[in-house]
Amino acid sequence: MSGGKAASRKAASREGETALVLGVPEAEPLVRPWRQREIGLPAHVTVLTPFLPAPRIDDVVRRELRALFMRYPAVDVTFREIRRFTGEPGVVFLAPEPAKPFVRLTEAVTGRWPGTPPYGGRYDEIVPHLTLGEDGAVDEAWVAGELPVTARVTAVSLLVRDAGGHWRPTEVFPLA
Repeated sequence: MSGGKAASRKAASREGETALVLGVPEAEPLVRPWRQREIGLPAHVTVLTPFLPAPRIDDVVRRELRALFMRYPAVDVTFREIRRFTGEPGVVFLAPEPAKPFVRLTEAVTGRWPGTPPYGGRYDEIVPHLTLGEDGAVDEAWVAGELPVTARVTAVSLLVRDAGGHWRPTEVFPLA
């Protein structure tokens, strides 16, 4: 089986997976060249993935998310630094400054829905980040020349993975 078909089947097997993300359209030009495999996934900082399975996100959950996010202000953020997570494969990312507002949002969601630890509980620490791509696939010198990127993050989007493995926005929750 080719790598593309295997990746497509893996993504399709995660149909209904959800993510809560803060879109950063100002960083899209830096992300687009390296993120072709995640069609539909915008430049973003993740609040929480996986969240609840899509069938469990009803009107009550949506109202609770809306109320929760309205308790937090919009965030003025700057991305100045390229960092990486080690592993196989490693991941190259931009670190948001300040990071604490992003941590607070994740803690608020996991506090309300404790059965939804970030990244399925694989990591002990919440590290806000804007993923560029896999280590070795990103032209870091080019990205560094485009920094800093500044943005005002004003809303959290709920994304759902469809049967084809593509992420689709289903709702936007404004921050205060």
